[in-house]
Amino acid sequence: MNLNLNDKVVIVTGGSKGIGAGCVEAFAAEGAIPVIVGRSPAVGEELIKQCGRGAVIEAELSSEEACKQAIEQTLAQFGRIDGIVHNAGVNDGVSLGHSPSDFMGSLQKNIFHVFALTHYALEALKASKGFIINVSSKVADTGQGDTSGYAASKGAMNALTREWALSLAKDGIRVNTVVPAEVMTPLYQNWLNTLEDPEGTLQQIEARVPFGQRMTSASEIANMVVFLASERSSHTTGQIMYPDGGYVHFDRSYGAVEKE
Repeated sequence: MNLNLNDKVVIVTGGSKGIGAGCVEAFAAEGAIPVIVGRSPAVGEELIKQCGRGAVIEAELSSEEACKQAIEQTLAQFGRIDGIVHNAGVNDGVSLGHSPSDFMGSLQKNIFHVFALTHYALEALKASKGFIINVSSKVADTGQGDTSGYAASKGAMNALTREWALSLAKDGIRVNTVVPAEVMTPLYQNWLNTLEDPEGTLQQIEARVPFGQRMTSASEIANMVVFLASERSSHTTGQIMYPDGGYVHFDRSYGAVEKE
């Protein structure tokens, strides 16, 4: 299936690892030009080299000036922006037990750049009639406990999807969200490795994913992102999609019982 993404310039924040890297690979495979914006430039450069096209812009996304410069650099190098995938973020565990300033810091890390980058890219997106895709988290729907900043940020991301879809419809800009649930990424594996029984914990988690009783892969999330970016989704906007094996909306006890 030709997704008609050839030579489209797509910014992917946090695109060096995990889900972001999967998105970069998927866009490049469809002929698009991925631009990784974020930290870990050395890892990003190696990924771009493997993909055969694209660029890396190092940026501390909690800085407004860095967001502005990232957009300016993209336009200077490629002359256009066709889409942004807001993927960068960290589940930093800032809870009610933390200070209000810690909470604000978590919002700065997780939601500020979503607004700032979109703000500075807006005229370019209007010119290309481009797309915005937000990569949210199941935590926005289910909660997790002890991660107020991250949950608030991802909930805000879902709300901005609906807000911006309405606001930008007249400009031909589509805005959608993809919500990962249990996805095996390097960060997820690092968390598992801190536990007393990583393998046992992973089995318990997988048992609660109704469809297939397995983790979602980064490439499966990326495939949804790329499809939403494409002309094959030309009349889809304001939607929040859950490629999660039914984790969020099905009764997770079903999967656990079936596996036992």
